[in-house]
Amino acid sequence: MRPACHVRGVQGVSVVTPGNEGTGQMADSDWLAAAFEEHRDHLRAVAYRLLGSMTDADDAVQDTWLRLTGADTSEVENLGGWLTTVVARVSLNMLRSRRYRHEEPVGDSWPGAAEVAARAGPVAGPGGAGTAGRAGDPEDEAVLADSVGLALLVVLDTLTSAERLAFVLHDMFAMPFTEVAAVLRRSTDATRQLASRARRRVRGAPSPDRAADLGRQREVATAFLAASRGGDLSALVALLDSDVTLTADAVAAPSGKPVLLRGADMVARGALASSGRAGHSRLALVDGAVGIVFAPAGRLQVVLALTVSAARRITAIEVIADPDRLRRLRLAVLPSAVQPRRPTVMGERVSWDDND
Repeated sequence: MRPACHVRGVQGVSVVTPGNEGTGQMADSDWLAAAFEEHRDHLRAVAYRLLGSMTDADDAVQDTWLRLTGADTSEVENLGGWLTTVVARVSLNMLRSRRYRHEEPVGDSWPGAAEVAARAGPVAGPGGAGTAGRAGDPEDEAVLADSVGLALLVVLDTLTSAERLAFVLHDMFAMPFTEVAAVLRRSTDATRQLASRARRRVRGAPSPDRAADLGRQREVATAFLAASRGGDLSALVALLDSDVTLTADAVAAPSGKPVLLRGADMVARGALASSGRAGHSRLALVDGAVGIVFAPAGRLQVVLALTVSAARRITAIEVIADPDRLRRLRLAVLPSAVQPRRPTVMGERVSWDDND
């Protein structure tokens, strides 16, 4: 194991460490790649909390790597802190761009054939042998989502870009306000106010009742999706309220006209008629409630907005396929239900100046 040392990464210069003198010098690019890999998990955790999407988080991490390879790091003594600030700045730009275009992260778990092939084979940049296949891995995503909490994910999505960054970096990763302010290009006092506003929302919204309600919705939606995939009519009926209604817009209906179904048996049979989509569907937050999205190859086509009663019965299903309506929805794909491990994340700190 290489002993800890404060060696600055200097472009075009090889690095000699104890143990490699006899085998030659390690190229600077290899040193940077190895150093970057040491911080990859931390960077993904920061980006995921800021963006709420594993796909966007991996894009932000890759962008950070590209910035690292093109930067002069000769004066950087704390590489981990520098990278944390870079990925935060990249994520902030992505958040602002997303909100400007009114886009939401959808498609984390529906890679196309090209993306699957890219993940299976070698990739450019660090981690080609060991980390490329992790992008979008359901277990990794579940670990990150579990460490944030379902209710908190909902609340974070209601914050402004600046509020979210101030809260995540300071409250979740212990970055000093002076350094958060440098990322936001605001004064320290203004940054404190942003974090304070975010903190009030976070403390006020995800109450135990709200968390329990989301948990109940997720439990029912999971059972509904499983019954649809298995073609189990009786299980579907058992999940539906006797007076349940299903409405579908004209784009979703095969007839091209809006549809209204009433009653558990009729709605269950309607769900079975569309069971072919269930295998490619996933749970998602739909305007803050747990629903189901159908997005083959990452292209959103249909959303099922569910209303779940306190008795754990679905009382209403709204099938949305109209493109204009889909664009107006606030969506965030939920991770697969796997046994999570809670990661330990250490905050890194350093100031960084970028003209972007």
